[in-house]
Amino acid sequence: MRIAAVLQDRCQNRKCNKECVKFCPLMRTGVECITFGDRGKPIISEALCHGCGICVNKCQFDAVKIIGLADELKGETVHQYGENSFRLYRIAVPRKGAITGILGPNGIGKTTAIKILSGMETPNLGRFEDPPSRDEVLKRFAGTETHDYLSALYAGRTRVAMKPQYVDRLPQSVKGRVRDLLGNVQERLTVGEAAEEFDLKGVLDRGLSELSGGELQRLAMAATVMRDADAYFFDEPTSYLDIYQRVKIARIVKGLAEEKQVMVIEHDLAVLDYLADSVSIVYGSEGAYGVFTAPRQVRTAINVYLDGYLPEENIRFRDRQIEFASSPPRAEWNTPDLIEFDSVGKRLGDFKLEMGRGSVKMGESVGVVGPNATGKTTFVKILAGALEPDEGEVHKALKVSYKPQYISADLEGTVRDALYPNYDTVSSGFFEGEVMNPLGMKQLMDREVRNLSGGELQRVAIAMCLAAEADMYLFDEPSAYLDSDQRMNAARTIRRMMEKTGKSGMIVDHDIYFLDMVSDSMMVFGGEPGRRGRGDGPFDMREGMNRFLSAVDITFRRDADTRRPRINKPDSRLDREQKAAGEYYYS
Repeated sequence: MRIAAVLQDRCQNRKCNKECVKFCPLMRTGVECITFGDRGKPIISEALCHGCGICVNKCQFDAVKIIGLADELKGETVHQYGENSFRLYRIAVPRKGAITGILGPNGIGKTTAIKILSGMETPNLGRFEDPPSRDEVLKRFAGTETHDYLSALYAGRTRVAMKPQYVDRLPQSVKGRVRDLLGNVQERLTVGEAAEEFDLKGVLDRGLSELSGGELQRLAMAATVMRDADAYFFDEPTSYLDIYQRVKIARIVKGLAEEKQVMVIEHDLAVLDYLADSVSIVYGSEGAYGVFTAPRQVRTAINVYLDGYLPEENIRFRDRQIEFASSPPRAEWNTPDLIEFDSVGKRLGDFKLEMGRGSVKMGESVGVVGPNATGKTTFVKILAGALEPDEGEVHKALKVSYKPQYISADLEGTVRDALYPNYDTVSSGFFEGEVMNPLGMKQLMDREVRNLSGGELQRVAIAMCLAAEADMYLFDEPSAYLDSDQRMNAARTIRRMMEKTGKSGMIVDHDIYFLDMVSDSMMVFGGEPGRRGRGDGPFDMREGMNRFLSAVDITFRRDADTRRPRINKPDSRLDREQKAAGEYYYS
């Protein structure tokens, strides 16, 4: 079976010479395989296309995909948005008393599936011109779990609550105070109970526009859990949260799943492993198609995902497997100090940051961990020169390149325009091979910056940071908005650039897998969030992880097959043994 997809957001029909038509062998022989729609974008006949791939290679914007799929998928189309548009094959359903996880890259149908399962979208079974009725949809899924679930949903016997993906957009659609919003949905919990459980007591009388990303996430989670529903859907419930908050949210959701149906989309593999009972992997091609696999036990599913190969379908969806080191990197750095700081202090309103004495070596990549609102971003801004310390000194004679935590899409023009000031770097073969290709920048170069999604904007920001000529590169939460694959690629990209250029990096993040892959050493922040913060280090990875995780009261074990870190259950045998030995991570 062959499908053709034209990615509308990439197709720049006014900037090309219609190479897809001019070089198509069928078009040159008079067979009308490609026509143009009302918007001037190509429409490819899948019945006539021979799959030669010439149009794919000739399109300068990578807007055309011709893909051969297994014939077994032919009758399993769940939804298709239009001709030459994205299509979804198969779907998973939530089960009572368990948490079903969904794992896969962005742009291959995970959110579409949740919309279908929540009743926001009726699956058209591929009949986008003549959508089927709900009765026809139920007939198509007769005899399956999907039929039973959709039948109860359409009959009104299943109530649904859904936590949206982009919580940063809430202030644009919802006005008023936090207390008022929660007051409208207090069914299972009262406002007071929800504020206590989700750490919202201090923001109840604030407007939504005054909240940080982490506060908006906790608010969205509270508003969802407060509803008295039968099925709950959580789309990326831990973005913006620190590791302590992520584990707390996971425990709340696990408690909810004891009596409800719960489905979760999550890109933090450590949290997904801790949270889910079973996981459906979704593979495919961004913007073209997505295929749901049958649910697997969570450990098996994540290991298969990291390996990149589905044995029962004989499909490889990643070029190489993702590997983790079971031991920390070298503890000693013999290079000179690049930057030194001594007893640095900074006061911002009611918040006070204090830093111990430390230094960053040349060529060293330093991971920065700690709870939200304890001064990590403040310290990075001091190093970047965006803030001046009130106390102490920062000794540096260097150029700094800084990627901020919150990325603005206000830049005018295309991604190419944004990168143009560093054209000599961006156009070099080294930078293209080490940064542009791994981050998938080629497909974004002619896109308008203001039209990019959160993940696309994040990748552009990382590339812009690395393109600048600097001695030290500062990244504040570079994994935000990225899917699991993109996080691994971004981590490897930053790590390789630091190793091959001999430059130093400092990376603030909450994803343990990401920090494990990118860091040589670790700075640890603590204190009272929003009141005072204390930063110490850098320490070697073993000491840094032990300091941080002991404060969070979490231990990790290593998977026997992949060596990836896995969160131990609280008070389990391994948890007790590792705490007694003081080995919270590299056990």
